Amino acid sequence: MSEGYDLLVIGGGVNGAGIARDAAGRGMRVLLAEKDDLAAHTSSASTKLVHGGLRYLENYEFRLVRESLQERERLLAMAPHIIWPLRFVLPYDKGLRPKWMLRAGLFLYDHIGGRKALPGTETVDLTRPPHSQVLEPRLTSGFAYSDCWVEDARLVVLNTVDAAEHGADIRVRTEVTGLERRDEDWLATLRGPDGAEEQVSARQVVNAAGPWVDAVLGKAIPGEDHRNLRLVQGSHLIFPRLFAGDHCYIFQNGDGRIVFAIPYEREFTLVGTTDRRYEGDPGEVAITDGEADYICAAINEYLATDVTPEDAIWSYSGVRPLYDDKSGSDSTVTRDYVFELDRGAQDAGPPILSIFGGKITTYRKLAEHALERLGAPGKAWTADEALPGGDLPVSFEAFAGQMIRTTPFLPQQVVWRLCRAYGSRVRDVIGTATDASQLGEHFGQGLYEAEIRHLVQNEFARSADDVLWRRSKLGLHMSDAQRARVADWFEAQS
Repeated sequence: MSEGYDLLVIGGGVNGAGIARDAAGRGMRVLLAEKDDLAAHTSSASTKLVHGGLRYLENYEFRLVRESLQERERLLAMAPHIIWPLRFVLPYDKGLRPKWMLRAGLFLYDHIGGRKALPGTETVDLTRPPHSQVLEPRLTSGFAYSDCWVEDARLVVLNTVDAAEHGADIRVRTEVTGLERRDEDWLATLRGPDGAEEQVSARQVVNAAGPWVDAVLGKAIPGEDHRNLRLVQGSHLIFPRLFAGDHCYIFQNGDGRIVFAIPYEREFTLVGTTDRRYEGDPGEVAITDGEADYICAAINEYLATDVTPEDAIWSYSGVRPLYDDKSGSDSTVTRDYVFELDRGAQDAGPPILSIFGGKITTYRKLAEHALERLGAPGKAWTADEALPGGDLPVSFEAFAGQMIRTTPFLPQQVVWRLCRAYGSRVRDVIGTATDASQLGEHFGQGLYEAEIRHLVQNEFARSADDVLWRRSKLGLHMSDAQRARVADWFEAQS
């Protein structure tokens, strides 16, 4: 059996990665085990927003919205390369929420979280460009407000990288197949990518397995009924660019929900999301015909030119592991996080802390609260510490401009993407190269062998999908042949 740990974190999504980072930075001996890739499931299937959740105000979740808005600006400062501001345009549509309600909600949204860096709400004339030719003629006015975009999977990966740099042991493709509570610690059985098993001990366990949190509880505390989750599916469609400009739209639906339309990867528009109860295997979730029809019907109420599911070039789906608060609606069940702490008989054994719900925006605060519940040593430290690559000496735009000028052998668009992905650490990928040939094989769309090797050696990538669909979105831009060549490269390394 290998050396013992202070903390075993099960799950490599955003919550598990954030907890591992915080705990490792406090000097704890941390092991994070993820059965697939980092951010392989829920944490890479979001709408990719760092936001307060405007519609949560209608459910009176004021604490969640306030905390989210405070974290929004904090995360923007921590990772300006993978997080950046967006302006959202909310059209007023007669027969839905009245204009006074929208104005009041946005006023509260601007002020409840102590907004400092982002611009506030303003009214918008939708009869003028760039909206007049994009939206239906009946839409004449609306509001514009601020939120932020996040490269969700990279947020997870960078937290994990930082955890590793603080001494954490990160294991991907490693499943926890057994958990046994002993007098002073847990005995965990791990099955690695080669199928071999080993046992490790840990004084505490965090169950951050997302949609599988109840399954992990079943291993740790057998013989009890563990049904705490409400699994809610959210799906998105990606279309060729539907409108020009950097702004986004937020559209109200007659059922009370909202749908976003967001510029995505320069060439596309991301539209979603849905809310439907999910009963199957979380690892097999995929968009349904009904969801695709729902998304298209929702945006066709607002866009001057209609779209169909067949117009979409890609889709993705995820399962939100929400705490079942017995809400009658899958869209109103709380997005807040809930902890369940179990210390066994007489409440005196080694603890397991299970996490339900949560959202990307509040992951860092969730990690602080989780370690507080466990009585972790040291002080909270992550609020003002940049994530890897986030310590830019100037604004992102100025930094990227400098890199473009000093890297003339690469197309500007490629350098911009690399700066977005790696921030101040972009030279860890480019190195001292003075010619593109020094970066190794070019797989297409600006992906060179040097970058793949960096992702394998430093960011726990183990397959073509890890590179093309999570640590980047280059899979959207590549041809089938180019994607196959990346897969062949990984096959050749094994």
